[in-house]
This record gives sequence, structure tokens and C-alpha cells, in this order.
Amino acid sequence: EKLSVSSDSFVFLVSLFPLLPARLLLSPRRLFWASLQFFFTLLNNSIMQNEDGVNVDLYVPRKCSWTSRLMGAKEHASVQINVGNVDPVTGLATGDATTFCLGGYIRFKSEGDMALTELVRKKDAEALLA
Repeated sequence: EKLSVSSDSFVFLVSLFPLLPARLLLSPRRLFWASLQFFFTLLNNSIMQNEDGVNVDLYVPRKCSWTSRLMGAKEHASVQINVGNVDPVTGLATGDATTFCLGGYIRFKSEGDMALTELVRKKDAEALLA
């Protein structure tokens, strides 16, 4: 079977994607495949939640806090570090912590210390503004 794209479906797809690059609008076939890729991206980025809003996914992969790369289950070079929160007024520990994940890629490039320092500095600046 050949894939056919009618002019009605072409107009429908063009109306769905007003921000697509102009080169994709030249060909109905390219527009069709771009629309499929867009919808599959939406499906893959969805979060499974129940009616109460609780996350019910069985496995949620970790992301590197510095590069936002996904860390696989078998990436043994990655670390997860909990940094304790401190009250800015009294200087005492509040008892809770902020979790940062650093991937093996950053650690291999010897940028883990710099990345963790910057992440904590940004988090401190956010806490002072709040």
C-alpha cells in the first residue's frame, strides 16, 4: 500500500503546526512525518498520573542536574548527592536536603566539582529571593 496524503489532511496538518520551518511546508510527505514525530514526542513526554495527581510510573529515569541528560539504569559512574538546606537567617540546618545528580560524563571530564558548586550557588540564590 502506498501512503497517500490528501489536500484536506495537508491543510489540517498545516493548521496544527504554524511554527514549523518553511522547508517542511514545501512537501506534504515531510510535513506528515514531522507531525508523526511531534505526536510521538508528546506521547513519550507524558507523565502517568492517577486521578489524585500522584505519579504512577514504574520507572522514572534520573537526569543529570547539570546537563539534563538522561542517566541509564546501568550507568555506574553517576552519583546522586544530597546537600543539606540551611536557614539563611539563623544559619542552622533545616533537616531537609536538595538532591543533585551528576552523570558520569561530567565526572569523566573532571567538571563535577564545578558543576556541583554552580548548582548549589544557583539554588542558594533562589532560596534568598523566596
